[in-house]
Amino acid sequence: MATCPECDAEIEVDEFDVDKGDQLSCPECGSNLEVVGLTPIELDIAMDDDDDDDDDDDDAEEKEDAEEEDDEEEKDEDLEE
Repeated sequence: MATCPECDAEIEVDEFDVDKGDQLSCPECGSNLEVVGLTPIELDIAMDDDDDDDDDDDDAEEKEDAEEEDDEEEKDEDLEE
């Protein structure tokens, strides 16, 4: 038996069916939870993966912009020669 850190509801989790890092949701409040301990089962609120994906997208866009600027600078240098 585990306890939801958000609403303190008791959640039945079979320790043999989960691994550390597994995610599940609380049947009472719907919070996304992550298994952080196995003996006894400990749950914590899961980090939102959507936010991480957005950050990755932003990083990729910044890298593309920087590469485009580098290409433009090289073209300008070639024209000056």
